[in-house]
Amino acid sequence: MQFRTVEQSAILAAPRVATAVSVVIPVLNEERYLRQSVERVLRQEYDGEVEVVLALGPSSDGTHRIAAELAAEDPRIVLVENPAGRTPHALNLAIAASSHPYLIRVDAHGLLPEGYVRDVVHLLDTTGAANVGGMMRVEGDTHFGRAVAAAMSSPLGIGGSKFHVGGEPGPARTVYLGAFRRDVLTELGGFDEHFHRAQDWELNFRIRDAGHTVWFTPHLAVTYRPRRDFKALRKQFYGSGQWRRQIVDAHPRTASLRYLAAPIVTAAVALGVLLGVIGLVVGGVPGAVLLAGFLAPFGYVAGVLAATLPMGRGLPWQSRALLPLVVITMHLSWGAGFLRSIPRSQRR
Repeated sequence: MQFRTVEQSAILAAPRVATAVSVVIPVLNEERYLRQSVERVLRQEYDGEVEVVLALGPSSDGTHRIAAELAAEDPRIVLVENPAGRTPHALNLAIAASSHPYLIRVDAHGLLPEGYVRDVVHLLDTTGAANVGGMMRVEGDTHFGRAVAAAMSSPLGIGGSKFHVGGEPGPARTVYLGAFRRDVLTELGGFDEHFHRAQDWELNFRIRDAGHTVWFTPHLAVTYRPRRDFKALRKQFYGSGQWRRQIVDAHPRTASLRYLAAPIVTAAVALGVLLGVIGLVVGGVPGAVLLAGFLAPFGYVAGVLAATLPMGRGLPWQSRALLPLVVITMHLSWGAGFLRSIPRSQRR
């Protein structure tokens, strides 16, 4: 029979010290939500030490003023400049300026739920995962925003990833935002600054490829504010499609039907419209040829209209009316971006 020494008993009886965490936030033109986002972090109930590092890009609104006010109000806030203005640069700069072994990524327009820091630290401690995260809870505050929220929370709108539509807790390909172990990020070299978009997905791929685990749990749902008009939505999804193409080029094993569906649909719709218009302009073209040409675009629109009817239940009629146009914008913009890719000068 083994007996513990007095020192061993004291160590076992001592309360566990919660791991200190650094919250890293890339910030660019976030005047609308920055204060609310940071205050949500600072109000978290957590027994360990917390610091917040804001990586400030060259904003054109009042973001810098708000960040300076926040830092003056709370010594836990650290400011670092990000001249490049890109998200992966911001994240790497914030990580370099941070101090603690656990790193929690937050967006400046995202709102953490109560207990988020406590819960992700618990999961990092108990699962041994390199990255822990949950769902993106999209919440719009306008009729357009509510339509986007419905689309982004549906497999039809943005695919079937767990962090969009939910699922059982466990290992996953990727999660929304994430809480990381610093030693793993150091091992992998942090975020790849080549990827202006989708850098989180690419990092999670490398984490899994290195033999570590990315852990998803649905109860960790962070509020996300969507784009506020069609122009901004189109730009967002076009850029996402461009950079997802770069992910596939860099890591061909990541190609899947889910990622290729939107480009295929976009190409079919564009080709159908082109053939149909040529048939109308040239004249004398058999009706069957015109029908074949316009079948793709009209069939696609009809399919979206039918699919968005159940999606729109519970929404105001203004949002329900916008929903099909939102879904079409998301699909075709993403698909066009994927087909176009980024400019050749930016490719590897």
